Amino acid sequence: MGNDERREAEAAATKISVDSTHGGERKSYNLPNFHQSVKLKYVKLGYHYMISHAMYLLLLPLLAITSANLSTVTAADLALLYDQLRFNLVSVVACSTLMVFLGTLYFMTRPRKIYLVDFACYKPGEAVMCSKELFMERSRQAETFTEENLGFQKKILERSGLGQKTYFPEALMRVPAEPSMAEARKEAEMVMFGAIDELLAKTGVKAKDIGILVVNCSLFNPTPSLSAMVVNRYKLRGNVLSYNLGGMGCSAGLISIDLAKQLLQVNPNSYALVVSMENITLNWYFGNNRSMLVSNCIFRMGGAAILLSNRPADRPRAKYQLIHTVRTHKGADDKSYGCVFQEEDDAKHVGVALSKDLMAVAGEALKTNITTLGPLVLPCPNNSSS
Repeated sequence: MGNDERREAEAAATKISVDSTHGGERKSYNLPNFHQSVKLKYVKLGYHYMISHAMYLLLLPLLAITSANLSTVTAADLALLYDQLRFNLVSVVACSTLMVFLGTLYFMTRPRKIYLVDFACYKPGEAVMCSKELFMERSRQAETFTEENLGFQKKILERSGLGQKTYFPEALMRVPAEPSMAEARKEAEMVMFGAIDELLAKTGVKAKDIGILVVNCSLFNPTPSLSAMVVNRYKLRGNVLSYNLGGMGCSAGLISIDLAKQLLQVNPNSYALVVSMENITLNWYFGNNRSMLVSNCIFRMGGAAILLSNRPADRPRAKYQLIHTVRTHKGADDKSYGCVFQEEDDAKHVGVALSKDLMAVAGEALKTNITTLGPLVLPCPNNSSS
């Protein structure tokens, strides 16, 4: 096949024919050239690597030239060099000062290494343990669900993957259920403080040493905020950088980690505490809209506390080092935006509706995220084959 024929075949591979809405005329519309976009991605990746390792790329040729010259140096050359330096002391001091300045500038401006020192997951007591049978019993005793929807919840519960030892808020375990702001605060304090207490005990870090605090909870955002509750409980210092994230769904935990990582890059010698949780007390759905009933069956009580650090002294005991955090946002797409939506049903019961597009949307977001992350962590042969 000649070059012209090959180019025509490649061009045809990136076109699709559709019937025009005006008559039976067929028109061809160009689609994005996937191979070209992949090549552009690797060009950007190569540029990123080159800029990130520019210092080493510049030093390697100089080191090679210096090594080649040093291999030919004799004792007479060393004596001559000593005499030159002795009579040009000002030049030696100036060059040494410049080298020290450039070295200091490099070490001050390079990205700091971020370590995940340790984490703790809150485990409630047996008093709030909720088996599948107990959940269905409490749902029936609520006397708000139809028999058809009780059967629907049982089916979802059996397919959800939840075990027999999940935990439910105390207020919803009572008969009748007693959801209230006070009970929701009680649940939040139990989860947050339980996880933080365990984390501080495991790491030996004092609360006063924490310089950054990030708390996330999608559905419960009281005033004062959850982060303010943590500051008040542990008497964190006055200049702590405190953030409270709400309404960001299941990705809020990783978003919080990324935020803490970015803050640690510009705040040297600091600890960052990340608390990720969800609150069920005020967010159990008492209606009969099936898209909202799904959340009743898959969400339970729990939370985690994570300690991050940029202190070099924490490297030996750290569980992980954070190398890459990749963010992918699909909120510009209407299906993605509406796949998890908190609203009222026809009976004015507030709930979180999960659309049928959720799995497809999540799959697309995951695909985009992995496509971005893959070239950063995979070896070059794997990159080219993918």
